[in-house]
Amino acid sequence: MAGLDKSNPSPTEIKLHQKSRVLEIAFADGKCFTLPFEFLRVYSPSAEVRGHGPGQEVLQVGKKNVEITAIEPVGSYAVQLTFSDGHDSGLYSWDYLYNVGVNQDAMWKHYLERMQEAGASRDAATGEYAQRPKSK
Repeated sequence: MAGLDKSNPSPTEIKLHQKSRVLEIAFADGKCFTLPFEFLRVYSPSAEVRGHGPGQEVLQVGKKNVEITAIEPVGSYAVQLTFSDGHDSGLYSWDYLYNVGVNQDAMWKHYLERMQEAGASRDAATGEYAQRPKSK
């Protein structure tokens, strides 16, 4: 993992809001982001989600009601989030959290478009894969 970008501010406060399922993070430059658990899960920086190169991203489906069950600091540069679906392999650096906060609207729109193209659902399914049949 690359080192911290010194031009990005560091966080001054991180709060988990379990009821509304959002992580609130404030940075030293005054910016504050409210990041839904689902958003953080589907955009996990882990290789499991991102793949090992461009075009290898794995679309995350059925994560609408996912929760963060634990948050652990990693040195002075990141946190590791543990989600209720067992996912815990992504390290969320301050740079990463700042960048997803700044780009959240565009990233969420892109995710919803990919879900629609795949005919997939944000709701958890009872089967192995949460996909709806495409209409004829």
